[in-house]
Amino acid sequence: MAVTISRSFKDISLSFSRHPVTNDIVILKNEDAIKRSVINLVRTRLGERFFNNLLGTSVDKSLFEIQNSDITSFLEEEISNLLNNFEIRIKVKDITTESDPDSNDLNIRISYDIIGQPFPKQNIEFILQPTRI
Repeated sequence: MAVTISRSFKDISLSFSRHPVTNDIVILKNEDAIKRSVINLVRTRLGERFFNNLLGTSVDKSLFEIQNSDITSFLEEEISNLLNNFEIRIKVKDITTESDPDSNDLNIRISYDIIGQPFPKQNIEFILQPTRI
């Protein structure tokens, strides 16, 4: 008799909103939990997480220099390495970045497959904007 192991992924929502029926914190499941994790990893700055200085990207430091194609290819490589090292639930298929020179925004598209699950290829698209602190 073959035993199949069902894997599901759960995470809490960072909005900390309450479920209307149970009054518990809203839970993200499966592909939504992984999608939120991928976005959080890309938006994390290097050195921002305690006890793990290697987790994160230097994307925020490069947003004012994104008109250069060398910078965008470097950022794509850096995001790919980050996801391959720290998000073991996915297999990255494609990462593309497009810059808007007028606003210094960086549009990031990530395509990946979830390992061990029959979900179709997942696509995420989000925009990173420079902020002045």
